[in-house]
Amino acid sequence: MVAKSTKATKKAAPRKKPASKKTAPKKASAKKSAELKSFKLAKGESFFEFKISRQTVYWTILIAFIIVMQLWILKVQLEVMNATDALNQQLVESIIRE
Repeated sequence: MVAKSTKATKKAAPRKKPASKKTAPKKASAKKSAELKSFKLAKGESFFEFKISRQTVYWTILIAFIIVMQLWILKVQLEVMNATDALNQQLVESIIRE
């Protein structure tokens, strides 16, 4: 009989990359406040000069919507008032007839 060599072959384990050190993000200093860009003075523009911008269109649409809704509410209130007046008038006439 032939003797078989029983060499144990070990598989090389895959090597893992060493964990890299994560640095914490630097915090912004609390002393610096955010700049208010919307309040910058316009340079070289006249106060009386009218220029249509996207914001002008947005405000116009918003105001138009508010006015339409207020007129609709007024119309509904007047209809309710007229209906209650008609009911009151009918009630008064029915009491007088009795």
